[in-house]
Amino acid sequence: MKRFLSVMLALMLLGSVAGCGGAGDKKEAASSKPAAKDELIVATEPSFAPFEFPDDKSKEFTGFDMDLIRAIAKEMGYKKCTIKNMGFDALIPALTAGNIDVAIAGMTITDARKEKVNFSQPYYKSGLAIIVNKDDNSVKGIEDLKGKKLAVQIGTTGADRAAKIEGAKVVTFNTSDLACLELKNKNAEAVISDLPVLQYFLKKGGSEYAKLVGKTLTDESYGIAVAKKNTQLVKDIDAALESLKKKGEYDKLYKQWFGSAPTK
Repeated sequence: MKRFLSVMLALMLLGSVAGCGGAGDKKEAASSKPAAKDELIVATEPSFAPFEFPDDKSKEFTGFDMDLIRAIAKEMGYKKCTIKNMGFDALIPALTAGNIDVAIAGMTITDARKEKVNFSQPYYKSGLAIIVNKDDNSVKGIEDLKGKKLAVQIGTTGADRAAKIEGAKVVTFNTSDLACLELKNKNAEAVISDLPVLQYFLKKGGSEYAKLVGKTLTDESYGIAVAKKNTQLVKDIDAALESLKKKGEYDKLYKQWFGSAPTK
């Protein structure tokens, strides 16, 4: 009888230990699940007005892209949207390395970039254009840039297009502003960049020495980039963007920065 009771007691103790172990395993498994993120880490190259640039007073990043990504983050339920300053050609490597969640910087959706990152649905239609010095009447269009010295921003579609011009000497800069400064100093004969950026530049004083020439060279669309593996995030961004459009918030931001509602 004593032996029977001893065996029963041992079995009960084993069951108790096993039960505790199971609860511990479940608790450990639950705690190992990643906590819901409350901060969206965004990177941009903030010298691309009116899309992203430092505010003169607050020094915080402002512009259409900046207002849009903050609105998207809020719509997605993030408590905080942190925006980091980064070189344009460093944005995609930073996404791939997992150092940031999102890149938004007037980035054109291209097949080459789609091999490296996922893009949201297009949020802005753009295209490349040319500016030259105001007193230069030799350039009427892209065909007149052969053999000329061109200033462009590194890693952009403008740089890609300039590289295809026969005999052109292409000088790259970290920002579009620096490329335009090279034109002002007459160290370059033309700048190829995104039309809305060049239009804003001329509006803010660039027209004193520069002018647009020729037709828009391309038809491009900007997208918000995320890492290839982050498929859910890009779906959430698209859903938030659609929601902002339905609420009229997207149109409101667009009109604020470009003076009119987007073409439907």
